[in-house]
Amino acid sequence: MKETTDSPAQGGVRWRRFAAMMVPTTVVAGAIVVGMANGAIAASFAVSGQTFKVSATKLEGEGFKQYGGMVEEKDGTAHPVAVSEIGSAKLHNLCQSVKIPNMPIVLTINAGGGGNPATASGMLIDMDSLEGNATFSNIKIGRDATDLNSHATPKSFGQSADSVVITDLRQVARSTSAGTFTLTGLKLKVNVGAEARECF
Repeated sequence: MKETTDSPAQGGVRWRRFAAMMVPTTVVAGAIVVGMANGAIAASFAVSGQTFKVSATKLEGEGFKQYGGMVEEKDGTAHPVAVSEIGSAKLHNLCQSVKIPNMPIVLTINAGGGGNPATASGMLIDMDSLEGNATFSNIKIGRDATDLNSHATPKSFGQSADSVVITDLRQVARSTSAGTFTLTGLKLKVNVGAEARECF
């Protein structure tokens, strides 16, 4: 089941490249920002204020939801985010990287290689941006966000799909949480100097 860049087909929608909010149009982005301004979802913990990068050759997810939200640092600094909920996910060749500010040091975590993907359930992601090639099954765009999460702002924008497959995923996020997160073949490394390269 594949679709062209602009045309929907039975059972899904496909975009070749897409950034934050999945549907990169002024109208949709504006609707989500309005939802944030009216006090949509907040993370259950204070974020660090620093973003991190995540890449994967493929993400396979079941039970996809997305809507606008807001996360806060300890000092009250707020950041608007796109909130993505995924009921269960498989991540192939997962890479996560965090660069130490103003220093040639990058912490990387790799997992899910060799045909044994990392898995997660009850995943919640607060992100700044997302790129990749995506195929959605039974997608519904423009839903009231409170039908997806009761804490969202009424009448704010939301979207959902039965499943999603994203290849060549590149994501800049502020937080990730999950009920369970299994990292098969976990490798954590502190990279310094010339080796201090992020996932992308």
